Order: sequence, then C-alpha cells, then structure tokens
Amino acid sequence: MPETLIRNAQTVVTMDDDRRELADSDILIRDGAIAEVGHGLRSDGELVQAAGCVVTPGLVNTHHHLYQTLTRAVPGGQDALLFGWLQTLYPIWARFGPDEMRVSALTGLAELALSGCTLTSDHLYLYPNGARLDDTVAAATEIGLRFHPTRGAMSIGESAGGLPPDSLVEPERAILDDMIRVVDAFHDPAPGAMLRVGLAPCSPFSVSRELMRDAAVLARDKGVMLHTHLAENDEDIRYSQETFGCRPGQYAEDLGWTGPDVWHAHCVKLGGQEIDLFSKSRTGVAHCPCSNCRLGSGIAPVRAMRDAGVPVGLGVDGSASNDASNLVAEARMAMLLQRVVQGADAMSAREALEIATRGGAQVLGRDDCGVIAPGYRADLAVWDVSGVDSAGSWDPAALLLAGPTRVRDLFVEGRQVVRDGRLTTVDLASVLAEQARLAARLAST
Repeated sequence: MPETLIRNAQTVVTMDDDRRELADSDILIRDGAIAEVGHGLRSDGELVQAAGCVVTPGLVNTHHHLYQTLTRAVPGGQDALLFGWLQTLYPIWARFGPDEMRVSALTGLAELALSGCTLTSDHLYLYPNGARLDDTVAAATEIGLRFHPTRGAMSIGESAGGLPPDSLVEPERAILDDMIRVVDAFHDPAPGAMLRVGLAPCSPFSVSRELMRDAAVLARDKGVMLHTHLAENDEDIRYSQETFGCRPGQYAEDLGWTGPDVWHAHCVKLGGQEIDLFSKSRTGVAHCPCSNCRLGSGIAPVRAMRDAGVPVGLGVDGSASNDASNLVAEARMAMLLQRVVQGADAMSAREALEIATRGGAQVLGRDDCGVIAPGYRADLAVWDVSGVDSAGSWDPAALLLAGPTRVRDLFVEGRQVVRDGRLTTVDLASVLAEQARLAARLAST
C-alpha cells in the first residue's frame, strides 16, 4: 500500500497515554499503520492537506443492530418502552431475508463512516428466511470499515415464556453449530485484523441459562469475545429478579459472563455492587445514550463506572431505537446526560471523545486502535473545523461542544473511505434507493 501524508492539521488529538494534542502537525501512514506523527514530515505518497482540520482517532462503535436501519420511526413503536417496542417490531423483522440484512447493514455502516466511525461491532441475533451473519460481513467489506460482528441468538419464544415470537427463535444446538461456523470462517485474531467475530446470545429474557453458559465456554475455547444486553431498564431488572432470583450482574457472573473478554450493552440500571464486580473483572460496557433516552430506559451511571475503572465505550444501538447511526452525536449525548445528572463538570468534551475512541477500542479488545501514535493502525477521522458548525469556537479540539457531526475524510487501515464528505467505496445513492424500496415493501405487507 502506498504512503499517505496528512499534512498540517490544525490539531491532532492523539489520545495517547499523555493525551497530547499537537498543533500544526503531520501524520504519515504506511502499510495500514501510523508510521510517524510530527512536524515537517515528507513522503512521495498521496498528500492530504489538513489545514483548518482537527484529526482524531477513528470513533469506535461498541453496540449496533445494523439490520434495524430498515425500520426507523415505525408507527406503534415510536412511544413504547423496550418490551412493547420489541413486540411491535419482531413481526416486521420476521419478514427479513438476506437482501434486507445486507442493504440495511450497508446503510448503517455508511452513516457510521460519515460520522467518523472506523471500527464497529454489530449484534445480529435473528436470522429469518435464510439470513446469515455472512450478509453483514459482506456489507462491511464493501464499505471498508473495521468490523466486529457478533453471532447473536434467541432460543426462547413466546410459547416457552420468552418475548420473541416462536418464528424468530432457533434450536440451541443449531445456534452453537453456526457460532462455530462463523468463528472458523471469519475470525482473525491477528494484530491489525479487519474482521473479528464474537458470540452474543441476545439477552437473559430470550435465551436459556444453558445457552448463556455454553456460549461462554465456546467463546473461551475459540478465543473470541462475548456480548449481550444487560440491565437495560426496570423491566429488565424485574424479569431477572422474578425469573432468576437475582440481579443481572449476579446472573452474568454465575454463568461466566464477566471478564476482559466480555462486554455488555446498556447497563442503565447497574447497581453499585455490579459496578464493583465489572471493575474488578474488567468487564466492558457499551453505553447507548440516545437509544436509552428514546426508549425511556434511563441514564446509565457512566460517571460512577468510569470512576471505578470499568471499561466503557459508546454504542449507537439499533436505528429502530435510536433513529440514527451517528457516533459523534452519541458522544455528545453521553457528555450531556452525565451533566444533567451530576452537573456541568461531570464529563468534559475531551473525556467523552476519549470514550468514543480509545475507550471503545479497549472494550472491543483492540490495543492496536483508538490512538494516534506510531505503530497503531491508521484509523483516522479528519474534521473540518472551518465551517459554520465550529464558527466562533475558541477551542476547535472540543469537537463535541462546537464542531461538525460529519467527517471531511476518514481513513481505515490507511485506506481513504470518505473523501471530502463522500464515501469512496460504494455508490451511496444506489444503496439508499434500494433501502427505500425494501422499506416500502416491508411497510406495505
């Protein structure tokens, strides 16, 4: 791969161990990695002028349901709490197939890229009508983002006391067999990997205790990470106490679902003892503030988690509960909500950006991403702060206070995925036309 030199950035927000911010600096990219950061660098490769721009590590999305971009603002689910919202949408999702999965993923990934995201996870837990994890993997390869999909699952349908309809659940033996298949087919444990796979039974209210335990054993045998939803709202807590006789954190610990190879989505209702458990075990959390607001779930105790040393990243969650896949907007919301609860000094713009970059990389087990320093992967977001969004800002590096919500340029593994605000890898207009066609078909049946 030829070299690329990003020249004369107004500020480079490194997120290195010293959290340095470098003025008027260059970044040299070579073979998919950051080769040098400094002043007056030279290269015979491609030159990208970054005057008037802030460069940050690419943002990291630790929780998504990419398939949901086909079901935004669905009537009947717009004002519902979590369980009612799911029951409205499950019958629609049951009509999906491979085309819906792939096109919806392309749309969500494109939106993520334009908002500065270079690495995203995805939690796909339903597989109707021949859909497979392979459909979203193909979409991520096409868009060019670094991808950490998880093979999710639901095994307890309505007839067995679960929440999802029976048509969307799978036999547990088939789930485990396909988990083995996708790990063997796609997971790359090597440093700099573009694709890693995790295992992710959907939630304690949609799979059995046995599947949770078996998935944990399988994940550790295969050397992959574990992911699920946990402690999302009061209904979630009540279900856990009535069904399992304990809070969600205790349930997770009993089944082997704590440790540095585990991250849980939401954790809005995590209590003090559970926060201590996650801190001691280095269990990660994907904080999804916009979705939690939209569904009325509450405000996660992120300040307490961070202070206790819990690894915390950000997630946009599904577009059916967030209505967007904009990760920089998610970071701003995370900052604002902690201030609502604890005051204006509860979280700075820089700390929220750290959660969205280095923090998310840590949660996903990526010690090769999330930092701008020699040796790290060349996943970079270039933000033009010369426009109206930042006009009058005395501190352009405080992007979450006054700054753009779309990138000018985005590099993933040194490859330019966004140039001058446009995707370079796919014809977005064609993707959106197909997205509109599929959404209209779903709405009419």
